[in-house]
Amino acid sequence: MIIKDEKSGVKYPLADYELTPDMAIVDVELMINMPKNLTAASGIDALIHAIEAYVSVLASEYTNGLALEAIRLIFKYLPQAYEEGTTNVKAREKMAHASTIAGMAFANAFLGVCHSMAHKLGAEHHIPHGVANALLINEVIRFNAVDNPLKQTAYPQYKYPNVKTRYARIADYLNLGGKTEDEKLELLIKAIDELKEKLDLPKNIKEAGVTEKKFYRTLDEMSEQAFDDQCTGANPRYPLIKEIKQMFINAYDAAE
Repeated sequence: MIIKDEKSGVKYPLADYELTPDMAIVDVELMINMPKNLTAASGIDALIHAIEAYVSVLASEYTNGLALEAIRLIFKYLPQAYEEGTTNVKAREKMAHASTIAGMAFANAFLGVCHSMAHKLGAEHHIPHGVANALLINEVIRFNAVDNPLKQTAYPQYKYPNVKTRYARIADYLNLGGKTEDEKLELLIKAIDELKEKLDLPKNIKEAGVTEKKFYRTLDEMSEQAFDDQCTGANPRYPLIKEIKQMFINAYDAAE
């Protein structure tokens, strides 16, 4: 659950098993007439829910399969739901399932710093949450996928950093090809970019309508708030504030 402080404008995630529903009613008819931009934003958000849950330090055998299957469904059916949302009932149904499955994954494995940063970027610059995540995910993947992080998270569930291997497994599950983990990582990022292009999402923060002056005026505050966000603790590589700041900067005019 996300709440927003109306005075400060800051968004806060709240996570507690008391907030977890006992039952979910997944009714495709409620989604048939969703606008295309909402379909794109909510769909890409579900994808990043699954990706962050899969590489989270709290991931487990119970969440791994859920996350991978949600990722597969979203890559296959989100473009169809986006383009044919009012007529393609199957695509809508598969996306409803994928979103729910991804929710089950991150409700147990939690998320990561991409969501921490998206909470602050979205609140400060009025960017839809899913779009904010989409603007940041590539930088977060590259940040996480290193063999020698400056600092690991406080309670890693592994003997050594293995997040690059986990991203590579996502690429394998999607049959993206590649022989080495580095090749698979790049192919995964490429596939995410291609999906975002199909959804007509902005390529960077600048293209999303944030002026350079306003971005840099709010950068330090966003970085500090993202560091303190509840989602940061489950990220596989523990970020410093200056590293979060650099990811924001990299995402501002990426792909230009």
